[in-house]
Amino acid sequence: MSLRIVWPLLMLILWMSFHATGQPSTVEFKRYDNGPRLDMDIYPPSPSADKIEDAYSPLVICIFGGGFLAGSRTDAVYLPYYKFLTEQGFTVAAIDYRLGLKDAKKPPSLFNRKPIITAIEIAVQDVYAATDYLLKHATDLKLDTGKFILSGSSAGAITALQADYEKRNNMKNAKVLPAAFQYAAVVSFAGAIYSREGRPDYDIAPAPTLFFHGSKDNWVPYNKVSLLGTGVYGSKCLAKRRKKQGYSYCFYSFENVRHDVAAFPMKEYQPQIQDFFRDFVFSKRPLFIDINIKDLNRKNSFMRNPSDIYK
Repeated sequence: MSLRIVWPLLMLILWMSFHATGQPSTVEFKRYDNGPRLDMDIYPPSPSADKIEDAYSPLVICIFGGGFLAGSRTDAVYLPYYKFLTEQGFTVAAIDYRLGLKDAKKPPSLFNRKPIITAIEIAVQDVYAATDYLLKHATDLKLDTGKFILSGSSAGAITALQADYEKRNNMKNAKVLPAAFQYAAVVSFAGAIYSREGRPDYDIAPAPTLFFHGSKDNWVPYNKVSLLGTGVYGSKCLAKRRKKQGYSYCFYSFENVRHDVAAFPMKEYQPQIQDFFRDFVFSKRPLFIDINIKDLNRKNSFMRNPSDIYK
């Protein structure tokens, strides 16, 4: 039997197994010469999700956080979020990516930019590799290629926002994906975009984006950190830019909260995430939403400063 026949058959068996067990299946999507093997865990939609049984499902590509130096797609903090998404009828692909700051000796800064630039670049390359794999196997996995969503936390949120930014502007790394393909939405838990050209602009309107960010974030800039047009542009800056240019977004700003926002909204704001998918992805409503939240009961638990890791 030829490989052309065997491969689709294997993919069909895997897909049937996913839906029978509800458990993820791990597949390799990229292996670099003299480098790491990158895997993804594919979680099928829950059998109880409100969907047509044989319909192609929307997909959320989930990108873990960890400062580009740690973290894993299987970290316990993300598993309830994956479960929530599958219960809404999504397929989830939780992916690996290369950790560009894993061996860094000192923290990145405006005067030590190369390590973070490289870390973001290779992470985006890996997201594109995962996306390419999923596009090529979309029929076998029953994925709706018009509804590929990026979701990331912290470094993963930076990667998600950066991947959409570079794809919409047809930058070099994005050329591995079909020209007509665009991500349907981005969900960012404390993310930002790196730009050498000032506040990020788009040749094509960016994907509708759901931002969560704390105003006192001590890891990822809430507003921006820039010098002579080069810098990291956080959620506040990006939301303001989108509003000015007429691009759809929803921004949940948490007053006096630090980097905890990289985690807790995945659990505590699931109804709001569900509303975002309904209004921005499925109904494609042109909405501009800014919500400021001051929770007097919330205590910051993520007190560690990034520089402490390098001591």
